[in-house]
Amino acid sequence: MQPSKNEAAIDFREFRQGWRILVLSLAGVAISINAALLYGFGTLVVPLRNAFGWTPGELQACITFLFGGAVVSLQLVGWFNLRFGIKRVTIVSLLLLSLGYLATTQLTSSIWSMYLAFALLPIVGMGALAVTWTQLLSLWFDRNRGLALAIGLSGTGVTAAIIPRLLAWGIEQWDWRAAFVILALLNLLVLLPLIVFWFKLPTAASNGNAAGELAALPGMGFREAMGSLKFWTCNLALSLVISSIVGMVTSTIPMLQARGLSAGDAATVFSGFGLSLIFGRLLIGYLLDRLWPPAVSAISLLLPAIGCFIYLNTTTEIAPLILAAVLVGFGAGAEFDIAAFLVARYFGLREYGRLFGVHQGLNTVASALAPLLFAMLLARTGSYTAMLLYSAACCVIGPLLLLTLGRVPRFAAHALPTHS
Repeated sequence: MQPSKNEAAIDFREFRQGWRILVLSLAGVAISINAALLYGFGTLVVPLRNAFGWTPGELQACITFLFGGAVVSLQLVGWFNLRFGIKRVTIVSLLLLSLGYLATTQLTSSIWSMYLAFALLPIVGMGALAVTWTQLLSLWFDRNRGLALAIGLSGTGVTAAIIPRLLAWGIEQWDWRAAFVILALLNLLVLLPLIVFWFKLPTAASNGNAAGELAALPGMGFREAMGSLKFWTCNLALSLVISSIVGMVTSTIPMLQARGLSAGDAATVFSGFGLSLIFGRLLIGYLLDRLWPPAVSAISLLLPAIGCFIYLNTTTEIAPLILAAVLVGFGAGAEFDIAAFLVARYFGLREYGRLFGVHQGLNTVASALAPLLFAMLLARTGSYTAMLLYSAACCVIGPLLLLTLGRVPRFAAHALPTHS
């Protein structure tokens, strides 16, 4: 069913009321530890190897510890938000995270000091993870929730464009410690003032009681949702998709080079991934607000499967390879937005923090394990065919599972009165 002209038009009233929240969330996502450390990590590898003698393999394991810490923090942040209030938890987390960055400048020669730092940083900074910003956007935006989430989560594109260059400049001027000082300053001088002045909940979600500010919102209870087949269907479907996409992201360039493409041509092909990631995120966000969410989600997440089949049947022709990268990027851009949107719509906002924390914890585990699985498949088969078949299967099964979610529950369709 096609949306009417009124339904297709963007309701700018929500954006006029919530533009500060949108800018704050975009900045929060861009500076969040998972984005900043993940995208900026490459600038640290050589300086840390030169300073401590750690091998690239040892340093790559830092990302596993970062994901591990994120899994723990994602299970805690929702409970802390309910107990103490979102704004208070976010400010305290930001201050502790900044102190954590500064403490990381005191690393010892043991690689385990680095592992410990990367595991603890997302835990002390739990309130500044993406779950906070997606929850805030979901509270402020109802008719344009998908588009608002897409815009806010595009902060990762800002991270990829700015953070590595900024950290590289700091390291060049001083040494590796400058990277962590810069990350601390970004949190203290950019994000903290925005939170102090702009972070607020809509009137319907704020009653002056930090412990109860979320309890009155519509939605399932935590136990009810955890016992829901739809919740676990959503978890399984999106974990399958994210495992395939993460593996594709880390393997595309080496796969193309193994086929004989130059590093430059491989990078050119992969550039299609980045461009479509942003476009896909915005388009899918717009459509999620106007059409049946499972259908929009399933179609967009099926596209990487088509990309995998193109990779399987194309060796060195640049044009079809770029098309494949575009299709994979389209799904990659939409996945996180779809997850945040579906959890808010199908299970409500009352326990969003804890439920999305569980979901993202599972996705983080899938993200951490996928490269290991692909490495094993490559070692055993000597080619990338098994990886591509696995990824294609995940991007078919996962989207089909989403089609079983049914209609959106009525409680999730009520708009929250916004803060004037």
